[in-house]
Amino acid sequence: MGKNYNTEINMEELQKDAVDIFHSGFACSESIVYAIRKHFQLELSDDAISMSSGFPWGLGGGGCICGALAGGTMMLGYFFGRTEPGDPKIHKCLEVCRELHDDFCKHCGASCCRALTRGMEKNSPERKAQCTDFVSFTVKRTAEIILANAESINR
Repeated sequence: MGKNYNTEINMEELQKDAVDIFHSGFACSESIVYAIRKHFQLELSDDAISMSSGFPWGLGGGGCICGALAGGTMMLGYFFGRTEPGDPKIHKCLEVCRELHDDFCKHCGASCCRALTRGMEKNSPERKAQCTDFVSFTVKRTAEIILANAESINR
């Protein structure tokens, strides 16, 4: 069964929605999943957002992977991932996820929440501003990767 989705994405509106929902109380990972689902018009239940709820602050506060990067990776998995063991689609999925990871690290400086937020209080304006930039960058870059690799998506 293929995936139907919108390909006419207004990147500025996508970023605005991700940032707005981030400032409304969703965490970074949830904001990415929410905005990609909305703008690509995916038939994806709220369970996807729930599934992303454990990633903020580096996996539940553990300081590991940035939640924005985790949310973007989840959405790339939705488009390019496999559902059967041994399916070679995994190779494309890993390729696009690595692309997002590398671009994220280049833009943000690292992929680890702990490294990215070193010296910042959890709810400080400085940290919120930085994380807002990470959410905005990641949602746009995730959408760009999806659109650039559309031929690999089972529609």
